[in-house]
Amino acid sequence: MNNTQPEQPRGPDDARIKALAARIDRPLALVGMMGVGKSTIGRKLAQLLGFGFADADEEIEKAAQMTVSEIFEQFDEAYFRDGERRVIARLMDEGNCVIATGGGAFVQDETRELIKDKAITIWLDSDVETLVERVSRNDKRPLLRGGDTREIVTRMKAEREPHYAQAQIHVMSDAGPHGATVNRILEALDTCL
Repeated sequence: MNNTQPEQPRGPDDARIKALAARIDRPLALVGMMGVGKSTIGRKLAQLLGFGFADADEEIEKAAQMTVSEIFEQFDEAYFRDGERRVIARLMDEGNCVIATGGGAFVQDETRELIKDKAITIWLDSDVETLVERVSRNDKRPLLRGGDTREIVTRMKAEREPHYAQAQIHVMSDAGPHGATVNRILEALDTCL
């Protein structure tokens, strides 16, 4: 009787990850819809590569000393987007790091061109069902207030996809473990570089 367990599939080994990290010469910018997992996946990716990590929304909140929701409420989306572009520009100049952008950042022409010019862009994509399930856990998203979440997410995804499609790399982030998505990103980066 054979008691050995079947070997589980593994992600890239440490030596391959270090070799890949050495080939990356600019920031990695994660773009995509809210709820796709940019922050969680970005943190894991940065840790594996030995890079710093920045969440653009968190950096905006630090700079403004207000939450994203408060900025939207007190000012407007245009004001937020201007601050977002300036914060992302600063993050792009901080060397090799992984940056999780807000869902609308890559939709803004000036911000998108800045990111495309200075970073390797990675579109994290997901189906509507997964996005709705994830964003429903967080009531702090100003663009989802006052409407049907599924309808808003479906509409926003359709409107934003042509912009996201301009990213260099396209990776699906499904309902499975985030580690699987990180491995897909590593494989795509290896191919891209």
